[in-house]
Amino acid sequence: MFHKTKIYVGLLVLSLVILAVNIGYANDSSDRLVYIVPVEQTVERGLVSFLERSVTEAEDAGADRIIFEIDTPGGAVDAAGDIASIIQDASIPTTAYVTEEAMSAGAFIALSADNIAMAPGTEMGAAQVIDGSGNAASNKAQSHWEANMKGAAELNNRNPKYAVAMADPSVNLPEFRAGEGELLSLTASEALEVNYTEYVVDDREELLAELDVADAQIQEFEVSLAEQIARFVTNPVLIPILLSVGSIGLIMELYSPGFGIPGILGSASLFLFFFGHAIAGFAGFESIILFIVGIILLIIELLIPGFGIFGVLGIGAVITGMVLASFSTMNIVISILIAGILSIIAIIVLFTMFGKKGPMERFVLHDAVTTDDGFISNESRDELVGATGVSLTSLRPAGSILSGEERLDVISEGGYIEKGENVKIVETEGSRIVVRKLNE
Repeated sequence: MFHKTKIYVGLLVLSLVILAVNIGYANDSSDRLVYIVPVEQTVERGLVSFLERSVTEAEDAGADRIIFEIDTPGGAVDAAGDIASIIQDASIPTTAYVTEEAMSAGAFIALSADNIAMAPGTEMGAAQVIDGSGNAASNKAQSHWEANMKGAAELNNRNPKYAVAMADPSVNLPEFRAGEGELLSLTASEALEVNYTEYVVDDREELLAELDVADAQIQEFEVSLAEQIARFVTNPVLIPILLSVGSIGLIMELYSPGFGIPGILGSASLFLFFFGHAIAGFAGFESIILFIVGIILLIIELLIPGFGIFGVLGIGAVITGMVLASFSTMNIVISILIAGILSIIAIIVLFTMFGKKGPMERFVLHDAVTTDDGFISNESRDELVGATGVSLTSLRPAGSILSGEERLDVISEGGYIEKGENVKIVETEGSRIVVRKLNE
């Protein structure tokens, strides 16, 4: 009995020890959560949907802070504006950590966070708006962008003149190599000097310590494969290439039997266009259905003669589907025009190389009439020139004459000739015979 009691006491003591250890471990561990979100490569529409998803997930998970690790040369201004709004509207504290560079649109994104950290040797700035050809944008667009940069700086009590100098090369800050046509770009130490960064840290661990979350659980948010594809195919430079490859590939496929490499490339390009825009949140089922219906209508048009209602409706459905799937009507219209021009060139080249083969065959007359098939062309009657005859009918100016024993259909040269008048044949051209009244 005593032996059993000792065993029970020992088990009780062991249980209390284990419970105490667990309680101590729970007290020592932090229940705080920090999300690490990468902002890398070019800023485009695909990045918007990724960051929107990451912020939403962090908020739902009850995270204490989001750290955006930035390394970007910049990108689309409209996408940067949406990203800045997502960061500014976040319900939890945000930190922008520049790990390599935050140039152009990247600087605007960094300024939108609650605080900024930079690694040594990094820089931030050079945020002038440029158009598609690489030139400075219009004054209106530039003024709007400068106002956005200024507002982002003022949001966290930063001196706005440095933000404006990043966007306007006329702002003179010679102590920071800006002015006289040069945009402001701040190094980590310069940014610290002008309060454009709160921390200069060597790595993430040092930043977490500065933010007093060194013991927090870290959740690294990663870009999914689908989002990587979406970011790639929603790049404004790539869209016209995808549409051109898609249309030219399908056109070439129509010139070759079966379904080969051109058809696969064409279909894959168009699939990537719609898939990427769908993942990015731009393309809905209605745009995809419209595009597919348009392709079907165009195929029907190819199978019947003439250019009719199926062709018009097909082209309209294809273009409408692409416009609905795009984030920018202007960009997609330009892309469609580029793809259309290249497709026309491809059709001309294919028609020149392959002639009557393929779908162009229905636009070419193949039937030839020959004497072997019983066809007799209108022969020229040059031997009749100079012959005379008598009009059997009035010539008004067309009518009939009798020349020798042959009745001929003729027209008069000088106008009306009465029946029974003597005439002379003065010209023949194929079956056309011209006569003139003889002067007695």
